[in-house]
Amino acid sequence: GVSDVRTTEAREDERAVARRAIDEGFTTLVAVGGDGTWGNVANAIIASRADVRLALVAAGTGNDFAKTVGAPMNDIALTARLSVAEGSDVRVDVGRIEDRYFLNIAGFGFDIAVLEDVARITWLRGDALYLYSALRQVVGYGGVDIDVGSHARQRGNSRHLMLVIANARNFGGAFKIAPAASLFDGKLDAIAIHDAPALRRLRLFAAAVKGTHGAMSGVNVEQASKFTLTFDAPPAYETDGEHRQAKTRELEVECVPGALRVVRS
Repeated sequence: GVSDVRTTEAREDERAVARRAIDEGFTTLVAVGGDGTWGNVANAIIASRADVRLALVAAGTGNDFAKTVGAPMNDIALTARLSVAEGSDVRVDVGRIEDRYFLNIAGFGFDIAVLEDVARITWLRGDALYLYSALRQVVGYGGVDIDVGSHARQRGNSRHLMLVIANARNFGGAFKIAPAASLFDGKLDAIAIHDAPALRRLRLFAAAVKGTHGAMSGVNVEQASKFTLTFDAPPAYETDGEHRQAKTRELEVECVPGALRVVRS
């Protein structure tokens, strides 16, 4: 059932390739890549306002979003069959920050330090790459000051090791960062991990692999439809593993319910 194959030629070219396919009338796009690729294609679909489905084939590092949504990301034959079958998709929420939509997470602080480190390492892949980079940054990263607010409360400015605003449960290949997150509840999960000494940081990351970090002191977990984040200066952040630079020091991150159709078994 696959009628056309197109390849990207540059970083973030997925959005332009997807938009051309949508303009030509294609109604299902099968994106071969990882979270960044899938997020870029999803941005094209949502921006077009067309009734187009996204199918996922894993060829990335973490492939986290597919784990949460339940897509058969490693079974290409099954993905192809589902992509031409009626009723084989589900509507999922997405997050929005500045002018970007994200499928999985928006991350600040330690997350960015790891992402920048990952880009420098060429001899590892997959979950091991993220774990190795995380361990490298445990000692050296200095933290970031963030004021996290929602409709329920304003926490005040405090030093964070990292802040993850999660639409889905998995993150960084091996971490169950938001085990209670749902793609269907109209909410995002804010996982705020406050700064800590190196040994405690290691314990926090070990707990995050199991998804038990939320019960530890120094970790705040909150669900809301929208969060307001205030920094000392416009921060670097990431959406679905892609490095971004904020335009302002105050950012709104909100859930857009049922914005995307995703093929799954």
